[in-house]
Amino acid sequence: MPGAKLDPIDRKILAELQADGRMTNVELASRVGISAPPCLRRVRALEEAGLIRGYHARVDSRSLGFEVQVFAMVGLHSQAEVDLSAFESRCRAWPLVRECHMLNGEIDFILKCVAPDLSTFQTFLTEQLTSAENVASVKTSLVIRCAKEEPGVPFDVLEDRLARIN
Repeated sequence: MPGAKLDPIDRKILAELQADGRMTNVELASRVGISAPPCLRRVRALEEAGLIRGYHARVDSRSLGFEVQVFAMVGLHSQAEVDLSAFESRCRAWPLVRECHMLNGEIDFILKCVAPDLSTFQTFLTEQLTSAENVASVKTSLVIRCAKEEPGVPFDVLEDRLARIN
């Protein structure tokens, strides 16, 4: 919902929930400086507007046995909308693909994949990804380590920008 009109309290609610989606409504209301009933109404309105798309636990993939993380850069033969949509649909069906982003430039898509081991990823790569319809090329990069993983958006940057505008 680009350009949504949010007041400072709505932005605070979003920032707090992004940092900790498990807090109670009472705690959230206290943090943003309003009482619990209007806070709950605001949260529900933000959910209904699609600004809050869900609540998720961030799990440690390596601790759960997913030792391999790979970024796959995919080039397609055709970039016609029907072909792009078909590839996106196929990506949604592959369990190892956790993220799929269409890019501007030489590469059409970048996929974030996880697998329990290199052999599992290699099987996916050779039997599914590279052999998928319309796939022209695939280049992969194995993740060695992650220096930063922070989902969501930087609300402090938004607040600074809004302060400069107003």
